[in-house]
Amino acid sequence: MSAHRAAPPPTAPDTRPGLFARLADWSRRRRRLAIPLWIVVLLGVTAASQGAGSNWRNDFSLPGTDSQAATDLLEKHGSAQAGDSVEIVFKDERGLRAAGAEQDVERLLEQVRGLPSVVDVRSPYADGGAAVSEGGDIAYATVTLDGKAETVPKADVEKIIDTAQDARTDALRIELGGEAVRGAEEEGGGGAEGAGMLAALVILVLLFGSLVAAAVPLVTALFAVGTAVGLITLAGHFFTVADFTPPIMMLVGLGVGVDYALLIFYRYRHELIRGADRDSAARVALDAAGRTVFFAGCTVIVALLGLVALGLGSLQGVALSVALTVLVTMAASLVLLPALLAVLGRRIQRHVLRRAEKAAAKGKVEGSRWRALAGAVQRRPLPALVAALVGLVALSAPVLGMRLGFADAGNDAPSSTSRKAYDLLAEGFGPGFNGPLVVVVAQGDAGAGAAGAAEAGEQAQARIAETDGVAATTPPLPSEDGEVSTVIVFPESAPQDEATADLVHDLRDDVLPPLAAETGAEYLVGGATAGTQDFSDTVADRMPLFVALVVGLSTLLLMVVFRSLWIPLKAAVLNLLSIGAALGVITLVFQEGWFGVEQGPIEAFIPVMIFAIVFGLSMDYEVFLVSRMHEEWERTKNAGLAVREGLAVTGQVITAAALIMIVVFAAFILSPSRMLQQFGLGLAVAILLDALVIRCLIVPAVMQLLGRHAWWLPGPLARKLPRVALERPEGPVGHEEGERSGQREAGVS
Repeated sequence: MSAHRAAPPPTAPDTRPGLFARLADWSRRRRRLAIPLWIVVLLGVTAASQGAGSNWRNDFSLPGTDSQAATDLLEKHGSAQAGDSVEIVFKDERGLRAAGAEQDVERLLEQVRGLPSVVDVRSPYADGGAAVSEGGDIAYATVTLDGKAETVPKADVEKIIDTAQDARTDALRIELGGEAVRGAEEEGGGGAEGAGMLAALVILVLLFGSLVAAAVPLVTALFAVGTAVGLITLAGHFFTVADFTPPIMMLVGLGVGVDYALLIFYRYRHELIRGADRDSAARVALDAAGRTVFFAGCTVIVALLGLVALGLGSLQGVALSVALTVLVTMAASLVLLPALLAVLGRRIQRHVLRRAEKAAAKGKVEGSRWRALAGAVQRRPLPALVAALVGLVALSAPVLGMRLGFADAGNDAPSSTSRKAYDLLAEGFGPGFNGPLVVVVAQGDAGAGAAGAAEAGEQAQARIAETDGVAATTPPLPSEDGEVSTVIVFPESAPQDEATADLVHDLRDDVLPPLAAETGAEYLVGGATAGTQDFSDTVADRMPLFVALVVGLSTLLLMVVFRSLWIPLKAAVLNLLSIGAALGVITLVFQEGWFGVEQGPIEAFIPVMIFAIVFGLSMDYEVFLVSRMHEEWERTKNAGLAVREGLAVTGQVITAAALIMIVVFAAFILSPSRMLQQFGLGLAVAILLDALVIRCLIVPAVMQLLGRHAWWLPGPLARKLPRVALERPEGPVGHEEGERSGQREAGVS
């Protein structure tokens, strides 16, 4: 069927302005209100958030797990082990049992006892010197805090660190470890946001050849991200928002904000080149690209809200915060951007038309390279599809061996005191001393009292000490009321080793249940190491539900919009492949230690966060590309032409948007935080593969192989699904000229 015969008559389209076109008109007419209003909101929210201060709080509680039940039981009975601890590690080559060394240590510990947030200090010389190594040159004191590491004020922990380090001498070396110390030593983001914005500006200038044109998408994104960060900072006083949320918000918000504004701006520029005036160009850009941005933003938000289904408190606040950021960036693109175009439109129009004239004089046709690429893939669709799929599957393979966990002090910078303390403990006592397990014993018989709890604790210690993989145990430590006792278990292996995870499961499944049956006591394995294992197991167990929920809802949305069965299924499968490949790269780099990176587990929440964000962003590119293909299909009913024109029109903007996101995300690889490094690398790799391999190779190949069937929807589904038009047909103004321009660019009649 020819393009000319299938084209609708000029009078057929509905020329009434859509919602987004009316929104563009309002924003343009009220630009003197819209822009100042955004400025006032941004300044007001920023001032309010700075005045209120931040109140970031981590919530790693997992109701229903052994580790959480152990913590709750310790808190209920007033046990000192309910709070986190700081280890003060000493090394003295003269020997720490020497009189002078012992006096120096005890003098320091007496000072620490009087510091804020400290409830107990256990000397290395207590219990017969059990905390002094066999060689006598390394020892540790345990400082118990009055709460979990995330709740203890950072200033109080810094005071402990400063007091201990001030006591160093030429002979006595002192280092400090523990999660509270690691938190106090954390550095900032390393300027990653600034580097990302600078790189985005450079890419936009190269794309548009004008600083003014390049600044429009970037300014829109900055307004949106600044407003969102202020709102979430205020929300942190009412809801639990993790302390690692702000850099993730800025990372995603900056990338998405530039992406959405760039898509609308690029369509605006395209309409100017086709001969539309500034007002008409803005209306068409918002009516077409604005719809795409709205739908794409909703898809990202749906994917992020899917994290709520995991039921993990530490992730729910992050998911809601990032979803709000996407919502604000979407609003800025639909409301603020048209106002900016109204103010700067005359200058932008002159530059765009002048550049288009120069390109035409040189015989350049915009999109010709992308059109040629699509044509090449269409001539050999099967080889292109197979090669791309094999590459993605190969990159995804390492995911099968991925180990989830959390970085510990062994992954910290060698110069940090937490890493030095970690290494000293491993040297003096073995690697397991850096990740002890806390076995909580409660006598089931309410009348047994303290004597019963102590006896049950002694039985637990004896049984656990005989278990393979256990290096040492402490005597039972009673709670304040004596109703509960605690046995500290030191594994032979390091906290991140698989052997330690196996020991946790062995104690819970094989060692302690028979003992509980004999004594009637309750035994719970807790502590930070066991809590990490519980978190990882919970994520792994709930991941299938999360994936099914996100994939199902997103597929349904695409089915409604494109009135197609195969396009949503294709998008879901390809998005899963790109995410799998990105996680595979993370596994190779951070778990296997490629490129000299410190080996360790993948942060337990990284896979689900990357899945939610990348799945949403991948759907963005799917919508950007396929909506233009769909527009051509509805206009011409020529499947091959729709594929070529869709890629020709969107290839450059998708690649530019992807490149900006890749640079923004990759900038976080420079962050001192291992979590942000993994996050940045995963997102950068996923977007790179999605934009280049999937959108430029696989999608054209699959669409060519499907042909007309790509737009097929079974009758029963077609009747039940609502009709939601993603793009509106163009009206008489510019339609015929646009069709002729498209035909000239395509080289078809």
